Amino acid sequence: MSAPAKVTVATLRARKAAGERIVMVTATDYSLARIADEAGVDVLLVGDSLGMVALGYDSTLPVTMEEMLVFTRAVVRGATRALVVGDMPFLSYQVSLEEARRNAGRFVKEGGAAAVKLEGGADVADAAAAIVAMGIPVMGHLGLTPQSVHAMGGHRVQGRDEEGARRIVEGAQALEAAGAFAIVLEGMPRALAARVTAAVRVPTIGIGAGPGCDGQVLVAHDLLGLYGGHRPKFAKRYGDCGGEAARAFRQYCDEVRGGLFPDEEHSYD
Repeated sequence: MSAPAKVTVATLRARKAAGERIVMVTATDYSLARIADEAGVDVLLVGDSLGMVALGYDSTLPVTMEEMLVFTRAVVRGATRALVVGDMPFLSYQVSLEEARRNAGRFVKEGGAAAVKLEGGADVADAAAAIVAMGIPVMGHLGLTPQSVHAMGGHRVQGRDEEGARRIVEGAQALEAAGAFAIVLEGMPRALAARVTAAVRVPTIGIGAGPGCDGQVLVAHDLLGLYGGHRPKFAKRYGDCGGEAARAFRQYCDEVRGGLFPDEEHSYD
């Protein structure tokens, strides 16, 4: 049996044209990436949400390029089919176009990613265009953008009024004009996400944006029940891996303390 075809930017464009949904999850390490890849996930996003779920920060803001590159390399080693996208962390693309180009290049050259993601609309269109001009695919991110959490006054749903909705639609069009191959829509009313999806020719991938997008993304740790912190309304839990891991650790502790492990089966003659 031949290996499944590698997912590319062109694959995602074709999916939108054919009306086929795109599946994306975040991944933080080799094992999670391998499992998701084998399950048929199309896109693995090495999201800066790893700041909370893997590094224990209280937001995405402290995450550095060096940290992102370590996790990106691990995910790339676990993926054989899925498209791997590196999430550009805070201050890696906002300061200057030169910095944006350099750091995007590092994700590809040092991290092995096939594309990068950045947050913002018209305000980051120049950075997106500069990165695309280097031959690096760019994924946009609109709506609730966690790197702007302080400006937004917290993790609040965006685009509830017409002015905010218009900014998001125009931001999506600006990203498309800059050459973005896809756009994440986070934390917005479902009607607005559907409006954005109809306004652009590139795929939209929703997270807390309703069913009208061309695809969906969830943080793997939320999906699997591995993260014990705040779980937003949109984060459907498909498994309780955290609960099962806790049970296994407790049993291990009991067996070691009770002299039951290691037994004959798990010892060498």
